[in-house]
Amino acid sequence: MESYRLVINGGKKLEGKVKISGAKNSALSIMAAALLTKDPCILKNIPRLSDVEIMIKVIRKLGVEIEWAGNDSLYINPDGFDNYEAPYELVKMMRASFLVMGPLLARLKKAKISLPGGCAIGARPVDFHIKGFKAMGAKVEVEKGYIQAEAEELVGNDIYLDFPSLGATENIMMAASLAKGTTKIENAAKDPEIVELGNYLVKMGANIKGLGSDLIRIKGVEELKGVNYAIIPDRIEAGTYIIAAAMTRGKVLVEDLNIDLLKPLIVKLEKAGVKIIKHKNSLKVIGPERVDSVDIKTMPFPGFPTDLQPQIMAFACIANGASVITETVFENRFTHIGDLRRMGADIKVEGHSAIIKGVERLSAAPVMASDLRGGAALVLAGLVAEGITELSRVYHIDRGYMNLENKLTAMGADIKRMKEQV
Repeated sequence: MESYRLVINGGKKLEGKVKISGAKNSALSIMAAALLTKDPCILKNIPRLSDVEIMIKVIRKLGVEIEWAGNDSLYINPDGFDNYEAPYELVKMMRASFLVMGPLLARLKKAKISLPGGCAIGARPVDFHIKGFKAMGAKVEVEKGYIQAEAEELVGNDIYLDFPSLGATENIMMAASLAKGTTKIENAAKDPEIVELGNYLVKMGANIKGLGSDLIRIKGVEELKGVNYAIIPDRIEAGTYIIAAAMTRGKVLVEDLNIDLLKPLIVKLEKAGVKIIKHKNSLKVIGPERVDSVDIKTMPFPGFPTDLQPQIMAFACIANGASVITETVFENRFTHIGDLRRMGADIKVEGHSAIIKGVERLSAAPVMASDLRGGAALVLAGLVAEGITELSRVYHIDRGYMNLENKLTAMGADIKRMKEQV
């Protein structure tokens, strides 16, 4: 696999407009949910990301026909597939591939999935998924790095999640859609991706109530039908470009987004002196000469999203005053701090909190992405740093941002993708 680095010549204001792509996390769960029917499905507004390509490979490995149909649409025909094993070499690359387990159990009554990989930002155990499947009558064993599950029949049950896990809520919802009887998920995740997956399942014929609340009821049905469905815009991509515009003293119109899903970010940015003009499906960001400090505490939705924490930390690095950012969702989500410090940031870590004293300017340095959102934070830092920042391990960023350098270049950034020298 060829590796690349991003070369960023900082100090340019972002101006113009940027269009937001389809939501990665929604696309991945809905691609998995398409396995619940025997009918063909067409999914639209799918972003062409490396994570999506990995999920395509996982689904194809199961024996399902899946192809791109145009620039942003996927055709999936899951009729008659019989392979129930998702292998290690694919699942290790992305933990979201574990989402095929619920559909496999529901359709084939068995599943064998490698323990998942993905970003190294914390333990993120799959215990909650397993607990849910066991509650529905599945026999689950973990051995030699694989989780094997079997069920003659999935039966609805009351399931309480110790933590409102997004992935576990999705996996249990999908399995329960074809289970016998009613499943109640208490302390369910309330993320927009849950609502979106639920809306897709309902369109397929599922009986689901309580989407967007912490109590979801799923009454199992005999079968689900194939549908065409368009994926919502990616709120994390939108948030990243909004922060980028604010940090660079820019003036940017961010198009094709759902403003309601970005309220926690917008409120904080407005307090920090950023002017945000809201339209129906877009907003204009006007950054001040220097932003003010922000205090952030990440929380499950509808709180401030953990997936925007590294980016808002980059923002705090050049803010006027001291900011405190507390991470409550993932225990290892400060891996970007070392590289921000290399660029001149003043950051002190105390437990789950980072205290950031804003500096007048950051300085370019060679840095390395260690995960998807941390990589995005380093891009933002590079956009405002003096000099040329070289960012390696770009493959992390490619998991969640479609055409990142092209979108930034169109707004006036000086950023190029270069092949790594071997």
